[in-house]
Amino acid sequence: MKIEESTSAIVDEFGNFDDWIDKYNYLIELGKSLPLIDEKHKVESNLIQGCQSRVWLHAEFDGTNINFTADSDAVITKGIANLLIRTFSGHTPQEIMDSSTEFLNEIGLTEHLSPTRSNGMLSMIKQIKMYALAFKTKQSMS
Repeated sequence: MKIEESTSAIVDEFGNFDDWIDKYNYLIELGKSLPLIDEKHKVESNLIQGCQSRVWLHAEFDGTNINFTADSDAVITKGIANLLIRTFSGHTPQEIMDSSTEFLNEIGLTEHLSPTRSNGMLSMIKQIKMYALAFKTKQSMS
């Protein structure tokens, strides 16, 4: 599935809810269903800087696609991580670098998060894009 297809599906999912209480509850459910990161990857170097809560993000590159895993000590943050992993995991570095995060505005997430959570989300996106750039650079050097 292309990134645009994933983001379109997420927009549709959030469109099923009329108010933000329901959307937050859905985000919490997404957080509960986030596949957990392997404990060996819950290390300082995988912590996202700029997040209010502790968030670990790990990336593995198979030579073609990047796969992400994450965990957090806050359930809403886990839900955000789940959305980002669903969107970007399993794609090439170039696809990730070229992708838009406009879907987060479309579902209203950016306007309904607290400033600290919003900063954390932006930090997660920045880290995902940095992994993509690093793996793209490594790929072109091979």
